[in-house]
Amino acid sequence: MTGPTTTASGAAAGAATAPAVLQVLQVPRVLSIAGTDPTGGAGVQADLKAIAAQDGYGMAVVTALVAQNTRGVRSVHVPDAAFLREQLDAVSDDVTIDAVKTGMLGTAEVVRVVVDWLREHRPERVVVDPVMVATSGDRLLDADGGAAMVDLVALADLVTPNRDELRVLAELAGSSATDPLDAARAVARHFDVRVLAKGGHDGGPTSDDALVAPDGSVRVFTGPRIPTGNTHGTGCSLSSAIATLVARHGDWELAVGAAKTWLTAALRGADALEVGQGQGPVDHNAAVRAALPTPRLTDLWWDDATEVLEETLACSFLRGLADGTLDPEVFAGYLAQDVHYLRAYEQHLAAVAAGSPGDAAAFWTTASEGCAAEARDLHHRRLAGSHADDPVHPVCAGYLAHLAAAAREHTATGDVSVLTAAVLPCFRVYAWVGDRLGTAPVGHPFADWITAYGDPGFAASSARATELVEELARRADPGLRGRMARAFRESVAQELAFFRMPEAFATEPEDRPTAV
Repeated sequence: MTGPTTTASGAAAGAATAPAVLQVLQVPRVLSIAGTDPTGGAGVQADLKAIAAQDGYGMAVVTALVAQNTRGVRSVHVPDAAFLREQLDAVSDDVTIDAVKTGMLGTAEVVRVVVDWLREHRPERVVVDPVMVATSGDRLLDADGGAAMVDLVALADLVTPNRDELRVLAELAGSSATDPLDAARAVARHFDVRVLAKGGHDGGPTSDDALVAPDGSVRVFTGPRIPTGNTHGTGCSLSSAIATLVARHGDWELAVGAAKTWLTAALRGADALEVGQGQGPVDHNAAVRAALPTPRLTDLWWDDATEVLEETLACSFLRGLADGTLDPEVFAGYLAQDVHYLRAYEQHLAAVAAGSPGDAAAFWTTASEGCAAEARDLHHRRLAGSHADDPVHPVCAGYLAHLAAAAREHTATGDVSVLTAAVLPCFRVYAWVGDRLGTAPVGHPFADWITAYGDPGFAASSARATELVEELARRADPGLRGRMARAFRESVAQELAFFRMPEAFATEPEDRPTAV
């Protein structure tokens, strides 16, 4: 769909408007329940570093005192279980906990204390790092404790086992699967929990982590394999980072992806730390040390959609549009559906305008009016009048249903945040496509369309729309921010589906309009 346009004066006004001061996000308050590492590379010490590195506030309840260093575990002392419960109650009686991460628990009694406390005080997000076997091979949880883990995993939102622990959990789930992905699916299905099957100890040039949902769906997060032997505490650190990031963003996929990016930087800096003579720790502050800027939330959403965007630019419709070989009949069929889309999109933008203050309302109103003009002028010049009434294609209907769902949340709550996130990809994807398509040569059959994609005024409108959505995302709580992220992600996917829709016209000749 051609994105909404603005008048020249409207675009200029939008570009000239100074961005509002962005509200500081609430710092996530994250509790680690784990053992210690006196060398600081693992356990609660690593957890607190990882939480702080994600700009979270870390708290720690100690389950076990561990005599260990970079070369291995020497001994473990487990304090009285009643004192453990006193620590847990002291925190929950006073502090709002946004997320909990559990690590080494040591014994069945300790596991049961944590389970009982979680049943009474469970925060919204629980990440379980089922520390049973260290990567060094040391056993960190006795057999009875392993059996007690069943109740703890059942309370979790996400579990992050290493390969040995994944095998143990699969056995507890009644599976003898040897393939890590099959084992993760068995655990996810049995315990109704997300499972992160990590690939850090596999071979190959990449490290691929698979996030497996209870329904068996999988999203793979790929990163470069960092050539270092200093990986002590990576499991502790990754799970704590995820817990912090999900408490901020409200979305597990965003949290895992961002945590993996951070851990990759921490691994790159690990060798320079020179801590210990064995398997040293990662550099939790590598990203801070490199002064990496914190990305805008909307840019994080955009980066999360990179694969879909690459598929979009590679689709046959856009390739044919760019080089002028696109069948005009196929293009006409696309336009007929675009008119359906723009009529609905105009109304959604008008609703956003009605629910927005001041300058934001003026911008969204101008964008809504631009949709009406676009449907009336550019589309109708290329369509015979009869085709304006062609039925809505199922792909177009699916996109409109997604926008309608976002609009219903606005109607129910009076908050336009999710709806603005859902409409933003029509701006950003089309401005991005226009930039990639470039300028059409004289005589190009689709010059007017490519020119509309690459219009500087529309690029300015896209930038302004992004600013407005960014402002809303920063003001939102994590739950709302997560719904915004998912609405944006789905709209990007729907944009790809819409561009691919003309490929089906060749098999639907009776529905294809005629170009003029």
